[in-house]
Amino acid sequence: MPRSRRPLPLLAVLALLPGLAACTTTVSMEPAKAANDPACAQITARLPKSISGQDRRWTDAQATGAYGSPASILITCGLEAPGPSTLPCRTFDGVDWLVDESQATDQKYTLTTFGHQPAIQVFLNAATASSADIARALAPLIRDHLPATGQVCTAPADATPAPTPTP
Repeated sequence: MPRSRRPLPLLAVLALLPGLAACTTTVSMEPAKAANDPACAQITARLPKSISGQDRRWTDAQATGAYGSPASILITCGLEAPGPSTLPCRTFDGVDWLVDESQATDQKYTLTTFGHQPAIQVFLNAATASSADIARALAPLIRDHLPATGQVCTAPADATPAPTPTP
């Protein structure tokens, strides 16, 4: 004869509610091609609990991180290091970042480390998170755990001009 299940006492159900209310859904992300690089594991294992006032959330992809509800900071490690680019390159806390401002009118930016392999890419909603806060939080991790490639940001004025052809 099957055993009947007794309903949980009301007190037990009420005790579970605060924990359930604090739960947020997992952020669905795609891992980068080199997400299994040990350097990425070093980074993601050390991501802070919060950045720019946004709490960390679980993600469903290796070498990723997400912050905020809804997620306003998305971090992906394991990208191919970018080569020379026409994107603005900014140095924050000793780390160079390429800044894609193509969605700036919507206050959305994509930052990609420059001069480190593998690269990290950060999607940022500037309406709720600060790029300076992100740089401060990630710079020590990047400097300590991502190998430098030797490439650094340069301004167009610093570039060596092409030689002038002689007739």
